[in-house]
Amino acid sequence: MSNIAAIILAAGKGTRMKSELHKVLHPIAGRPMLMHLMASVDALEPAKKVVVVGDKADQLRDALGDSAETVVQEPQLGTGHAVQQAESALKDFDGDVLILYGDVPFVPTKTMQAMIDRLHSDDRPEVVVLGFEPEDTLQYGRIVATGDRIEWMVEHKDATEKQRQTKLCNSGLMAVRAQDLFALLARVTNNNAAGEYYLVDIVNIAVQDGRHCHVVKTDPYDVTGINSRGELAAMEAEWQKRRRVQAMADGASLIAPETVWFSYDTQLGRDVTIEPNVFFGPGVRVADNVKICANSHIEGAVIGEGCEVGPFARLRPGTVLEEKAKIGNFVETKKAHLGKGAKANHLTYLGDAEIGAKANIGAGTITCNYDGYFKYQTVIGEGAFIGSNSALIAPVKIGRDAIVAAGSAVSRDVADGELRMVRAEQLMKPGWADRFHDTMRKKKQGK
Repeated sequence: MSNIAAIILAAGKGTRMKSELHKVLHPIAGRPMLMHLMASVDALEPAKKVVVVGDKADQLRDALGDSAETVVQEPQLGTGHAVQQAESALKDFDGDVLILYGDVPFVPTKTMQAMIDRLHSDDRPEVVVLGFEPEDTLQYGRIVATGDRIEWMVEHKDATEKQRQTKLCNSGLMAVRAQDLFALLARVTNNNAAGEYYLVDIVNIAVQDGRHCHVVKTDPYDVTGINSRGELAAMEAEWQKRRRVQAMADGASLIAPETVWFSYDTQLGRDVTIEPNVFFGPGVRVADNVKICANSHIEGAVIGEGCEVGPFARLRPGTVLEEKAKIGNFVETKKAHLGKGAKANHLTYLGDAEIGAKANIGAGTITCNYDGYFKYQTVIGEGAFIGSNSALIAPVKIGRDAIVAAGSAVSRDVADGELRMVRAEQLMKPGWADRFHDTMRKKKQGK
């Protein structure tokens, strides 16, 4: 565990989202944006994590559980005031403090570490600020600096026209020693256009005291803030674009990269081929030499080496495909484990099922796993053959090398090597259809 504390600001109302869900809990790549940030923080093994909450505080507490302490900012009087709310939680802490924002989710761990390292450099800066140079400086606060030494910081609304010409912008993220942070905050006033207590003022106070403050630069992507649905969608698109590039660099072939959507935790092996319009939800692991055909939706699934999935397949959580298993078009699985070489080529639902190696599941087969109250399991043995349009009514076991005849509704176990045929006796009436047609034609002509 390192002697680092993280203060994450997440008290804002997020009104531009127009949502009952807290802004920082809106997902990107299947994960709430706050949790992206917390994962990067956790890689530093911090001694303390304090999340400053306000609006919809209960949602944040539920999401965080016991992974971080929460403190409340009420009323909300600016970023400096927000950080002050963490003082009691850090009263006995004497290490370094990182100040982060819950709606700035993709700050890399290495960037956080660079800020801490700069704080401990030979000239011992009082505050380290994370800066960036965007193509459009928009409404960002500015950092006036010589080299990496900060001369002054100013919010956009308080900046002069000359200061607004500065391209170096303030991300709001800082690293400060705990003993300095709250002493500086105590001197911050709200004498500004918004009447708020600005966190950036601790830098200006330190500069006025003749102390050093420095800036560390990072890529604008790393400090992109998200305040609206449009910005959320834009960040999702940028994250996906980068993940697709990474997937191809790691040895996967994406036929139409812009149509493939990954989750934050998708794992792909080498020589995986992914056709157009494939969506990965959370919890997917794909081994080497797998082919995923077009228009498939996969989440919570483990796909073994040499498997083939789709087109138009849906793999739901709990699905496991062992080596060279095949799930074909219009097949849905849920908590289904297919052994090596097992096949369900088309038009099938396999739920709560164990399917042995090399079993063949015919078109239209359904495992009837739910009676309206409880779920039940179907077990299909190795080498079994299930004929088309069969209903396997769980709980039921189909033995090794057994055959279930097409059109059967099986509600009792089938022994190894047995044929089970469950059909009504066929009734034959020679000439009946011809007589029916003649009668109906005459009736129609009579009209």
